[in-house]
Formats: sequence, structure tokens, C-alpha cells
Amino acid sequence: IDTANAPILGIDTDGIVTEWNCKVAEISGWAKEEALGKPLLETFISESYWEDVGRILEGALNGHESANYEFPLFTKDGRRREILLNATTRRSACGEVTGVIGVGQDITEMRTAMAEQQRIADGLARFIQTANAPIFGVDVTGRVTEWNRKAEEVSGFTKEEALGQMLIDEFIAEENRYQVHCALERAWQGDESANFEMMLVSKDGSKVEILLNATPTRLSDGKVTGWAGVGQDITVLREAMQRSEQVAADWTRMIDTTNAPIFCIEASGLITEWNQKAAEISGWGKEEAMGKSLVDNFIKEDCREEVSLILKQALEGHGAVNYDFPLCTKDGQRREILLNTTTRRSADGVVRGVMGVGQDIT
Repeated sequence: IDTANAPILGIDTDGIVTEWNCKVAEISGWAKEEALGKPLLETFISESYWEDVGRILEGALNGHESANYEFPLFTKDGRRREILLNATTRRSACGEVTGVIGVGQDITEMRTAMAEQQRIADGLARFIQTANAPIFGVDVTGRVTEWNRKAEEVSGFTKEEALGQMLIDEFIAEENRYQVHCALERAWQGDESANFEMMLVSKDGSKVEILLNATPTRLSDGKVTGWAGVGQDITVLREAMQRSEQVAADWTRMIDTTNAPIFCIEASGLITEWNQKAAEISGWGKEEAMGKSLVDNFIKEDCREEVSLILKQALEGHGAVNYDFPLCTKDGQRREILLNTTTRRSADGVVRGVMGVGQDIT
């Protein structure tokens, strides 16, 4: 008893300590000599716990043993230690009750770790619910286990309506189900899926495009229990991109078919646009012109220096207005083009090249 690696204490029928092994002494800071003969409740238990602990000890004295009772032992310096205690009735050789013996386990650190884990879990749960991104979870059967507020907002389905439902069958557009099924299969095999598009069908029947990162969820032993996905609603972005692509296509058709010669070069001077009118005037087809140096291939040698300067100025942000541009045709003739040059820039303002819009004044 004295050398056991578990706290063991004993009391007599009056609640006086009769046993106090080395482990109890180590945990509590009270030496055996200090503890023996002292009342357990009044000396080692905080007054607020006297009633609960007293009831357990009284029960044991009456033959009702207690298993896995969390016993709040207070140390010599006033700290509380959590002891998981089994209280057993002690009897004499003739069966008379002589006291109680308790064998315990110090679970203070475990309880602290559990409390910290619970705090982290509660924090994560709040984060999941309030995150400004739709978050979904499913188990290994494909049933919804998580559906946060943003998922409710984008789908129109409440959490209560979604939980327990089959994700693919109930919430995914038919044309996208195979891709989502494959992503789930990969997750269940332990593989993550990044940036795949999930087409969610909302409660009103509209389709919501979610760009999703999906990762498997696991137990502490590594066993996969399901799949969690954090997404971004890209429906509006996709619509904007489609409108942008439509505008770009319209401008491309307009540039190509307009009744004025239009060409573009990149910063290195290579041609990136050559519309139908430029092809008609020059005799050079678009396929022949694209990718070639404008100055070296379409300007006579005696004019190259001047034209290079005009283009350089345009690349520096200084466009030319009504510049008399000497275009050399495929059959060697010179065409006079009254040209306006404009700097071409990317969305972030970086110079990408020059656009020239002209009028044949030959």
C-alpha cells in the first residue's frame, strides 16, 4: 500500500485518516505524519465539497461502495487535485465495519487536457458555424453531418433540413454528381481534393457554384470517418466572368470586322492583333502577321527609326494622335495610315503593349 503507484488513503468510522501512502503524500504535499490522525473532510477537502464527499464516505461506511468518484483533494499549497477514487468498506476479521479505504488515480492533468480539448472543440464549432464560407461535412455513407450558417444561406436549406440527408442525391446537380462522388471516394481513401467545383442545387431550384477544398475527417487512430469541405460561392464570380468573356468576344468581333485598320503589338514589338481591314490594306493575312515584328516586317527601312520612336513613346504611356504611319504592303507598296496609338495595360496597370487604330488616307 505504501509504495503503490496510486494514491491510497484510509479513514476510520469517525472520518479520521488512518492510511496515507507515499503517492498521496506526493500529490497532496502533506506528509504521512502530517495527515495521520487528522479529519479527512475538514483538513483536506474544501468546505464547499464536504457534503458531497461526506455522503460518499458515509455510504461506504454503510457498505455501499463507490466506483470512479471524482474526489477533490486540496494540496498543502491550496491547489485542487482531481482524484478518480474507488471507495471500499474496511472490515475487521469478524466483519465489523472499521472504516473506508480509497484507491485512486490522479486525473488532474488529464482533466486539464480534456478541458483544453473541449475549449478548442467549442471554438472550432463556433468558427465552423459563423465562418463566412459554406462548410459541409458528410460521413462515410455520404450523409450530411455538418451544414453551417453560410451553407444555409447559399442553399436555402436549414441545418435541421440538411443533417442526415444524402449530400449527392439531395443537394448536388445531376450533371455534377459523378465528380462529387469521385471527390468523396478520394477523401475516404485519405486523399484531399483542392479547388473542385461543386454545383449545389438550392431550395428554390437555382444552382449555386461552390469552389471547394475537401479533406478527410479522421479519428485519433487515423481511421477515416467522413469528409469535410470548405467552399467559396463563386456563382456571382462565374456569372461576371461569363459576362466579361461575352464582352471580350464582342470587342474581339468588333475589332476584327470594323472598317478601320487595327493592330496591336506587345512590349517586345511583336504583333498580337491584326484585323480584317489591316489584312485587306496590307495584303498580309492575319496568320502571316501574328507573332512577327511590326517594325522589321511591315515598315520600310528608312522609316523604322521614326516608327520605333512613336511605338516606344506609346509603351511609355504617351500615345500619338493622327500620326502618318507608313505601312508597307505585301507587294511592296506604301500605304499612308493616319494612326492613333494607345497604351495597352493589364488589369493591374502594367503596360502590355500598344494598340493602333487608323484610317487609310493613301
